[in-house]
Amino acid sequence: MRVSLNWLKELVDIDMSPEELGRILTIAGFELEELIDLGANADGVVIGKVLERSPHPNADKLSVCKVDIGADEPLNIVCGASNVRANIFVPVATVGTFLPAINLKLKPTKLRGEPSAGMICSLTELGLEKESDGIHIFEEENLKPGDDVRPLLGLNDVILDLATTANRADALSMVGIAREVSALTGAEVRLPGVKKQDIATHSSLAIDIQEPSACMAYIGTVIEGVKIAPSPDWLKWRLEAAGTRPINNVVDITNYVLLEWGQPLHAFDREKLQRVTGSNELTIGVRFAQEGEKLKTLDEQERDLSTQNLLITANDKPVALGGVMGGEETEVDEETKNIVLEAALFDPVAIRRSSRAQSMRSEASTRYERGVNQVELESACKRAIALLQDVAAGTPVAQAMSDHRVDFSSLEAIELRLSRINQLLGTVNKEDGVGYIEASDVESILGALSCNLEPVAGKENNWSVKVPPYRYRDLEREIDLIEEVARLYGYDRFCDTLPDKTEPGYLSAEYAIRNKLRAVLRGVGLTEVVQYSLVKPTGKEVTLSNPLFAEYSALRTDLFSGLLDSFAYNQSQGNGALNAFEIERVFWQEDDQLKERDSIAGIMGGNITSKGIWVNGGKGTPMTWYEAKGVLENAFSNLGISVEYRPESEEARLHPGRTAALWLQGKRLGVFGQIHPQLAQQRDLANEVYLFELDFSLLLTALDRDAITTPKFKTYSTYPGSDRDLAFFAPLDLSVTAIEKVMSKAGGKLLQRVELFDEYKGKNVPEGQRSLAFNLVYQASDRTLTDKDVDPVHQKVRDTLVKKFDVTLRS
Repeated sequence: MRVSLNWLKELVDIDMSPEELGRILTIAGFELEELIDLGANADGVVIGKVLERSPHPNADKLSVCKVDIGADEPLNIVCGASNVRANIFVPVATVGTFLPAINLKLKPTKLRGEPSAGMICSLTELGLEKESDGIHIFEEENLKPGDDVRPLLGLNDVILDLATTANRADALSMVGIAREVSALTGAEVRLPGVKKQDIATHSSLAIDIQEPSACMAYIGTVIEGVKIAPSPDWLKWRLEAAGTRPINNVVDITNYVLLEWGQPLHAFDREKLQRVTGSNELTIGVRFAQEGEKLKTLDEQERDLSTQNLLITANDKPVALGGVMGGEETEVDEETKNIVLEAALFDPVAIRRSSRAQSMRSEASTRYERGVNQVELESACKRAIALLQDVAAGTPVAQAMSDHRVDFSSLEAIELRLSRINQLLGTVNKEDGVGYIEASDVESILGALSCNLEPVAGKENNWSVKVPPYRYRDLEREIDLIEEVARLYGYDRFCDTLPDKTEPGYLSAEYAIRNKLRAVLRGVGLTEVVQYSLVKPTGKEVTLSNPLFAEYSALRTDLFSGLLDSFAYNQSQGNGALNAFEIERVFWQEDDQLKERDSIAGIMGGNITSKGIWVNGGKGTPMTWYEAKGVLENAFSNLGISVEYRPESEEARLHPGRTAALWLQGKRLGVFGQIHPQLAQQRDLANEVYLFELDFSLLLTALDRDAITTPKFKTYSTYPGSDRDLAFFAPLDLSVTAIEKVMSKAGGKLLQRVELFDEYKGKNVPEGQRSLAFNLVYQASDRTLTDKDVDPVHQKVRDTLVKKFDVTLRS
């Protein structure tokens, strides 16, 4: 919110510097982002009177001027403007003046041989216009040469650019800021004068609100005989100071009242409304749009309307987006003679949805979304009508109104306790030492905010508080009032106290395990990625009722889709295969209930390390199924868990013959496999891409929490191990996982590792069988094993395999 200090001083007395005012407002919660001194643009620029103007002897487009600036001698200035002439008053930048708008410091110079001691300025050079046709000529007469030009151009002002919080809709207006300054300084607020209007109703204008919950009140006023013209300087200067571009007097008045009262207004051309409807009798309506309706708005955009768009209609024909932007077909222009002035109150949620549905924001929608003061609607409307009478010579002839507002006098009061205030806020610094906020302080502060305080009978220092209508949206509970007391008392006056006892912080077991999983997966060469939880709906997801964008209107049901998108994107950008993982939340619906859980998923398809890249010209080599499985097993090993692989073909996105279900402690942990060839073809991916997904909650229960949160050193054997190889023929339907489990159980404590190193199917192998070769490592922690120690255990493993699976030993 850009606040003009001159404008603010008309509403409240200020006897402090702009810097001090900015500091006070910042402490109160309105951060001063920038302090802009408009006078710096014309520091050193004075009024000059052109006494003589003669052509430049050496240049056709230049003039040599004699300019009186109140000095002993007139200045000789060379000017290139075509509109310069004798006997006019102009702004003159004297030698030594710095003009920030054009980054120029004036020095005595010669132009085509003629000396020039200064510059006659245009409004562009003073920072008031982007482009100017020539120098600025003052219309006033009998000006005094040498006087400062800044008061004549509205540059004797300071702008405070304040950041307002979302809950303070009242602070998006000059009146709201004036009330805040009054509460902080004790000065009296002078609200803008509101002229009483006696306007009759007329059958030519009616109001029909079809959605009273979305439009609580609507005032339509017919004003005839307006004269469209540029706004007077004072009005243009105030709009420009607030960052608003002047257009014409009628539109500028609606913007002026918006800035002054925070109440958006809109002016329709009455004849254009009648032309659109084909009738002289107008019924202004408010309803939601229907599918297929269109509207061309003031920004010249043809908009396809949705059922979330709130419309202003004339005889049921759309003419504006309610609370957002007017329609181009009924806008006020140079030919306008009569207008219909709209002053309305719209529901914040309805305007937010309507604005978001069209991906557009405006000054009006910003205020409606936060909540406009419902009580002062009539005051803002009367203020605009009075200005239209004074500035545009308009005459109000008819007015219609529809009102569905709540009675604010019926709103419940809020009970406020002094004991609760001091309990939450603690001690404060006072002139006589440290103490607590007193009852008189509370009454003074809330009274300055126009709150009505009544003592609660039988309860000392308890009040029943009724808040002013313009603060009813953000002052709803006792804690809100306590915050106001703290804010206006001054945050800088509260004592700095530390807790009597502090304890070291720690991570929960769940978070520690999550961090451990991240570290392990990064340690095996995978990159952690974070994807949007919101996805484009396909029909199976949980959809949002109020999405930001249609592309992100559903909650994801798995992590695979996002990882595949990232893999494809990286590949298309020439970055090669993406080896990545993600630990995030997924959502689904079950029996009309929404459910969610944490999940772990990953994707692999390229070199985990750079080893061997130089052999094939810098290109990565496809990852085999066993290499991908090895990466996953390495992660499981680092976590200290043993996972069983079982064939599975339920996941449609994975290869039915190269997919395994992962089981941990008799429960299904997840799935791992190669992507389906059809999916690889659809996404233009290589076939050698692998996905895995794990149940985080199962890992949470299976992992040793104590070992992860408080790692303990485990001694390792310093004695060498003894290797044995074991080869045999086994049925094709016998899984390696089952064989390894039996070996590990039979080998007992001495058998440290079982690893498959060869598989063969073909010649010299019995039909329906395959040849498997395992390497078994035996090791003890207290001695070097001899053959006498190893042979009996190894023989037990052999015998168990023959007995359990009827394998044929080859050695």
